Amino acid sequence: MRQRGTIVLARHGEPDVSRKVSLSAAEYRAFWARYEGLSLLPGQTPPAELAVRAGAAHVLISSTLPRAIESAQALAPGRDFAREAVLIEAPLPPPRFPGFVRLSPKVWGFISRFWWWFFNHHEGQENRDQALARAERAADLVESPALAGQDVVVLAHGFFNYMIGRALKRRGWRLVESQGWKYWSVRRFERK
Repeated sequence: MRQRGTIVLARHGEPDVSRKVSLSAAEYRAFWARYEGLSLLPGQTPPAELAVRAGAAHVLISSTLPRAIESAQALAPGRDFAREAVLIEAPLPPPRFPGFVRLSPKVWGFISRFWWWFFNHHEGQENRDQALARAERAADLVESPALAGQDVVVLAHGFFNYMIGRALKRRGWRLVESQGWKYWSVRRFERK
């Protein structure tokens, strides 16, 4: 039997935005819309271990958002790689709290994700079930070459990587390394 490849789901580098602000729900909605188009914060050095993995991978893929594309370019300069919209982050519409409620983007992100996941709050954007179905399609995308023995590195987004990982686990892949949720973090999966 041919040896399986590994799948590495990596989070992009740090975007060029200050999170040291206090925002209303409406302001956070605008903040998130801007965030989706942001480039990386200049001057970052990707982790050497991740750069080695990306350079050696048979398959390198990023989401179509700038921060993921630029992360892949920083990890493997000059290398061609696929850009797949199926890997973009799940939406984060905040609940419609009163304007006097002002929170940091980090807290709004947590609350918005909670509302989206548990209360199906999506404001006409992709809902949880649609995102779960998309995560299955993303798992198909990364699993196919890995089952053929190729190592795969994906540069995408924190929560959506988690959703892809759940889909992979249901298919028999084991999480063998997790670096948490910080920028440039890695979740590596293997299958016997």
